[in-house]
Amino acid sequence: MDKVGFFRSIHVKFVLIYVLLILIAMQVISVYFINNLEANLRNNYDNALKNNLDFFEFNAEQKILDAQQMKEATEDKNSTLRDDIAQLINETKDQNIKEVQVLNKDGVVLGSDKRNLIGQISTNSKIKLALNGTEAQTEMYDPDSKQRVIVLAKPIIAGKDKQADKNKQILGAIYVESSIESVYQQISDINKILTTGTVIALGITAILGIFLARTITRPMADMRKQALVMARGDFSRKVQVYGDDEIGQLSMTFNDLTRKLQEATAITESERRKLRSVLTYMTDGVIATDRDGCIILMNDRAEEMLNISRQHALGNSLLELLRLNDQYTWDELYNEYESMLLDFSTDKVHYVLRANFSIIQKEGGPVNGLIAVLHDVTEQEQIENERREFVFNVSHELRTPLTTMRSYLEALAEGAWQDENIAPRFLEVTQNETERMIRLVNDLLQLSKMDSKDYRFNFIQTDLVQFLQDIIDRFEMLQHEHLRFVRNLPDRSIMGQIDTDKMTQVVDNIISNAIKYSPEGGTIAVSASLHGRKIKVSVSDQGVGIPKNNVSKIFDRFFRVDRARSRNLGGTGLGLAITKEIVLAHGGDIWAESEWGQGTTIHFTLPLKKVRGE
Repeated sequence: MDKVGFFRSIHVKFVLIYVLLILIAMQVISVYFINNLEANLRNNYDNALKNNLDFFEFNAEQKILDAQQMKEATEDKNSTLRDDIAQLINETKDQNIKEVQVLNKDGVVLGSDKRNLIGQISTNSKIKLALNGTEAQTEMYDPDSKQRVIVLAKPIIAGKDKQADKNKQILGAIYVESSIESVYQQISDINKILTTGTVIALGITAILGIFLARTITRPMADMRKQALVMARGDFSRKVQVYGDDEIGQLSMTFNDLTRKLQEATAITESERRKLRSVLTYMTDGVIATDRDGCIILMNDRAEEMLNISRQHALGNSLLELLRLNDQYTWDELYNEYESMLLDFSTDKVHYVLRANFSIIQKEGGPVNGLIAVLHDVTEQEQIENERREFVFNVSHELRTPLTTMRSYLEALAEGAWQDENIAPRFLEVTQNETERMIRLVNDLLQLSKMDSKDYRFNFIQTDLVQFLQDIIDRFEMLQHEHLRFVRNLPDRSIMGQIDTDKMTQVVDNIISNAIKYSPEGGTIAVSASLHGRKIKVSVSDQGVGIPKNNVSKIFDRFFRVDRARSRNLGGTGLGLAITKEIVLAHGGDIWAESEWGQGTTIHFTLPLKKVRGE
């Protein structure tokens, strides 16, 4: 955030507004005060001047009337009158009066402070008006003295009723020029005093405004710093509370807001970590999109499932990532589909995912995106296929002997039992098929028990070399001279933890298969060798072998390379499946190696340490 400019600062604005308010108030008061003061001073000056002139007029009137009543000669009377007027002027003239003239009714100057004017006839228009009985007053500027003066010409009227026009007797006139500059000088001095007071008041106001503004702006600046710190995610700082006023309450409220934001942020962060942990360790893949179908979130499991990095996936279309862009539109995926199977299988790997979709939408609002949850259902699909194939194989394996038995029993029921040649053969076939079904059911029961969690093995310490020797001895005693056994076994004892009954079944199944598919005069080799903490046992025959594409399938349930021959030899297709389950339960491994026409070798390993578990 940019720093606030000096003139845009609320601190400066507050001080300026405060100073301007005081300045305006002082100016309004000054104008009102000066105008009233000027009017009062002017009025007082005019009254004083008028009173002074009235007094002067009265004395001048008396002097003129006294002169008219004197019996002396005219020259003597005029001289006496001029002296009296001069004395009167000297007595009544003040410092503001610049010029005084007293004239008789003929306009002759009887007395003046300018002696060169005495005895001359005045031509002043205002004096002429005064001699006609009209008082004239005006204000003007004197360029010589550079002062403003009041020029007043007033008639000298005899008689008590001076206002009555009929009885007026004009004895002369008085002409006065009085300076009014003292009034304006007083006003100017007062203006200077007001100006000085205004400046001092503004200075004090500015200082007080700065102090007052700081009391407001300092908490606000502190709260601004706190807001910036909070924006960076730091909630440890607190705003200082400067008082109990509204700003102090605002600071306390801001601190309370900071605390609540800290708690809310902690809760949000905790929930975010939980969500991230859940998404990270989920066994299902999660993908979230925006409203346009572009990927905005993907967890680690989704990356593994789709074999794509998050950096390359983000921003791309979900339809393109799930290979659905040729089958569905975005609107169809939004509105119609909640779950579907995605087949990512190749020629070598079978890989199927189930995608469950749910929309991201606020209540009553528009759709904001889509969440896809991916489940790896490859194993489930494989188990389902194996289950269907298992049911089919069991049904087929049971139906074949049952159909045969039904046919022979129907023939016997129809009278074949009376034929001494046919009846024994039919009964023998029925008995063989019954035994075959019994073996099949027994193998199925054994597989079912081994699949159950409650099935347990009885492990005991056994000499594995001697264990193999005893089994081979038993097969050699039962076989005729058309097969030969070769033993490649260690000369010393090798001890291991095994369930002897179950391992006997394993070796019997492997050797029995070798005997079934070995040719006349063939050799069966049984070998054993140590490999670290394991013993490896191998059984090889010289039979027809197994095609390469079927080698990995011989341990599957009901799988037969040659179904017709296996069925004729009495096989159920479950022997090697049972063998594999027993070996795996012992903690070992089993596999086959074979070449078509050259025989087959079955290998299995067993750990020598004690096996824990069921």
